[in-house]
Amino acid sequence: MATNEEDDQSKPTSAEASSSSSSSSPLLYKPPSPPTTTEQPDPYSDDPNQYLQISYNYEPSRPFKDLPFLIIFTLFLLSTFIFGIFSIFNRNSNYPSINSYSYSSNSSSCVITTTKNTNPSLLLLLLEDSNIKGSSFFNALISTLVVTFILAIPICYALLLLLKHYTKQLVYVSLPFFIVLPLFFDIYWFVACTLSSSCSRAFPLAYRILLLVFVVLIIGVILWIFVANWHRIQLTIDIIGVASDALSKNLGLFVVLPLLTFGLVVYYAPIVVFLVFARFNGKVVPEYDSGNGEYSCVWKQDGWVPAYYALAILTMLWSLTNMVEAQAYVISGTVAQWYFSKEDTRPKKSIRSSLRNAFGPSAGTVCLSGLLICVVRLVRAAVESTREEVPGFVHLILRCFVNALLSSIDFLNKFTINFAAITGEAYCSSAKLTYELLRRNLLSAAFVETVSTRLLSGLIFVLSATYAIVVCAILKGAGLGVDSYFVAILAWALLILVLGFFIHVLDNVIDTVYVCYAVDKDRGEVYKPDVHEVYVHLPITRNSRSYRALSPEV
Repeated sequence: MATNEEDDQSKPTSAEASSSSSSSSPLLYKPPSPPTTTEQPDPYSDDPNQYLQISYNYEPSRPFKDLPFLIIFTLFLLSTFIFGIFSIFNRNSNYPSINSYSYSSNSSSCVITTTKNTNPSLLLLLLEDSNIKGSSFFNALISTLVVTFILAIPICYALLLLLKHYTKQLVYVSLPFFIVLPLFFDIYWFVACTLSSSCSRAFPLAYRILLLVFVVLIIGVILWIFVANWHRIQLTIDIIGVASDALSKNLGLFVVLPLLTFGLVVYYAPIVVFLVFARFNGKVVPEYDSGNGEYSCVWKQDGWVPAYYALAILTMLWSLTNMVEAQAYVISGTVAQWYFSKEDTRPKKSIRSSLRNAFGPSAGTVCLSGLLICVVRLVRAAVESTREEVPGFVHLILRCFVNALLSSIDFLNKFTINFAAITGEAYCSSAKLTYELLRRNLLSAAFVETVSTRLLSGLIFVLSATYAIVVCAILKGAGLGVDSYFVAILAWALLILVLGFFIHVLDNVIDTVYVCYAVDKDRGEVYKPDVHEVYVHLPITRNSRSYRALSPEV
């Protein structure tokens, strides 16, 4: 049975002791040999009787891990700001008046001939246009988006409560809409396009029928997936219910995580300003146009500007993935403290301690994880960009291979950051120990990762689509006309964006509870009996069966 929290804090497990004593010491532990023999066990052996002694690391001052990557990221950040500040003071004030320059044959250079007022921006023209400002479409768009954003907060909270108390009812009610809504939109578009003369001319009848049949086939595939995985629906419902209960016990995350996102936006603001002023670094030079045989004045940027653009953009991308991984770290650390606490107590300052660890001792681990995700995204984008340069079949093979490799990295990284948040281990140690933990016990990680995510994604699609239909009906009743469709689509996009963030947080909670259950199972303890009652029904992987078959009975 689970020990109390005070004993865990005062007596760290072997994982905590090893991490505090030596960063290179593994978290492996083997039971002592019988008293009749003097042979000492080898902690580095591959004996399947070995087991990990892992629990949440409650140490207030965890050792710093992966410092080289934190130093590299800091150098990227400092370089971006230093050169950005230099670009502001080194800017050429003649850049805004580039159109006022002309080539002078007397001086063989570009000189200012006339002073032209810069053209007002498109945004300013739009704001000064009284017709646009006073139009019913503009007013309906702004008011709808504001109301949608305000309503998104209680909708998320109501969805959390429904998933916690009425998960089964909510899922079973939503499942038919996974089929009904796409079918409704498909038929509605076909009929509306047939009745519209302009749409009928743009899409001939054959194309409309082909699109109708294609969407129906996709709906049929979705229906077949539901039927084939019907036996897993109930287990997925229970997993979502457990995760929703865990998230409801840590509602402070919905305050901290948006604040972290807002902090990222504030952090981006000066870098964007630096990128704008970097364009001002250069000079006006004459350029010979061989087409008309005349000289013209063009702007020539300084040689370091393109390199600075690359540096700043890479820093922004790396910072974005760092923030995503830091949020996952905070979620995992907070939920893990809830999991490894006693049933009748709630951990104090769990979010604060997770924030301190994410941006303190484990900042290097977060930077390394963010760097890997950033590289994965860049490689995936590079592969997609070669579609026109590489032949079709070769590109298809390359794309399948790269996507399989990158998806594996994404999958491993997700559970690695969960494990690092729980134990405070370095990234490579967490990856290795996570693999060993999941391989020995296990459990189907793909089931937890894939089925629950798809079910939750379908759920928010149904809710946001239903909201968009209601918004469209209200706007049509108010006499907005055809523009109501565009406003409803934007309201749908805004709501699904907010709900998508909610599902992202819930997904991280599901993964964290899953890793905590694996740790519990590995230690032979039960901290949360209700979690064990659900996760014990997870299917066992094939690798786990073969491992257990090779393991001797103890």
